[in-house]
Amino acid sequence: MEQVILVDVNDCEIGVMEKMEAHKLAVLHRAFSVFLFNPNGRMLLQQRALTKYHSAGLWTNTCCSHPRPGETLENAVTRRLTEEMGITAKVYKAFDFIYQTELPDNLNEHEFDHVFIGNYDAEVRPNHLEVANFVYQSIEEIEANLQSHPEKYTVWFKIAFPKVVAWYQSNSSLS
Repeated sequence: MEQVILVDVNDCEIGVMEKMEAHKLAVLHRAFSVFLFNPNGRMLLQQRALTKYHSAGLWTNTCCSHPRPGETLENAVTRRLTEEMGITAKVYKAFDFIYQTELPDNLNEHEFDHVFIGNYDAEVRPNHLEVANFVYQSIEEIEANLQSHPEKYTVWFKIAFPKVVAWYQSNSSLS
């Protein structure tokens, strides 16, 4: 059984819990989201596999997951980028935020989400158990799609995207 790290609002560890139980009980736990951009400033998005237990088939950021107990965020990011997208990329910790929302099937997201941003310009080899599809899109294309079809995107992506855009544009020297 996969476990998540329970945290308080300051991201101090307070325990562990089985992942599905944490999502049923809406317990605050540590998570991360990775946003990668190519040299043209286009963001690498993934469409979650249709077999995912929540948000299946929805579009979202490059990679997102939870660190395992005893695992650093940096190691978890590296592990999941490889497991989900088949890539290795240098990323930078940009910011974090807490969000809580209800999902279908009596599930909840209540996460302390650490956001990592980086550049990537090589082959993407997604794991089809995790990812149904991927695409690079400009910020403007994503903004237009979020306006016209918000139901096609994950909840956390819709919350994080404007924050990521602001951070990315003010840190354009990222390399």
